[in-house]
Amino acid sequence: LLGIIYIMNNPLTLDDIDPKIKSKVYTQNYDPKPSIDGVKIIQLKEMSGEDSDFSEILRITSSGEAQLFPGFRIAQINRSTQIAGSVKAWHLHLIQDEVWYVPDESRLLTGLWDVRANSPTKGVTMRIPMGGGSRRMVFIPHGVAHGSVNLTVETGIIMYFMNSQFDTKSPDEHRIPWDSLGSDFWTPQRD
Repeated sequence: LLGIIYIMNNPLTLDDIDPKIKSKVYTQNYDPKPSIDGVKIIQLKEMSGEDSDFSEILRITSSGEAQLFPGFRIAQINRSTQIAGSVKAWHLHLIQDEVWYVPDESRLLTGLWDVRANSPTKGVTMRIPMGGGSRRMVFIPHGVAHGSVNLTVETGIIMYFMNSQFDTKSPDEHRIPWDSLGSDFWTPQRD
């Protein structure tokens, strides 16, 4: 027993790990992930009580702007569903900015990809878990391709706020194939 206590009190090195396992050991990277220029992620405040909870989603100023996103005026609000296991990507707007919100009852992985040729973050990608209690809103500027994957077994819901109205005669809706960054982009990273 004294020998066991002695060993537990001494630090180990990787040389003390079973050689069959040692080659599989790695250290997770905790550095901040790159962010795309102009993208804003806002964590919403939640108030929980014994019988309910409450989150304020969005305030509009007297000048008609979204308070959390100065300069963003809502012209249209949409709700979209996404069936289990599906990928909806990549979408791209040349004029329109969007704000995405996924309710708690849903859980989606949002993907962003900066495809703007003159952006300081050209080529940078982001993966943002939304819903499932994360209570966040994401501002997506025009020129940033976006999409989502529903990794659950339930239908997911996305609410999105746009600063221009959709026009079927001149749609500001452009597509890039869903697997342009590889199909594994939409697979959850496991640790």
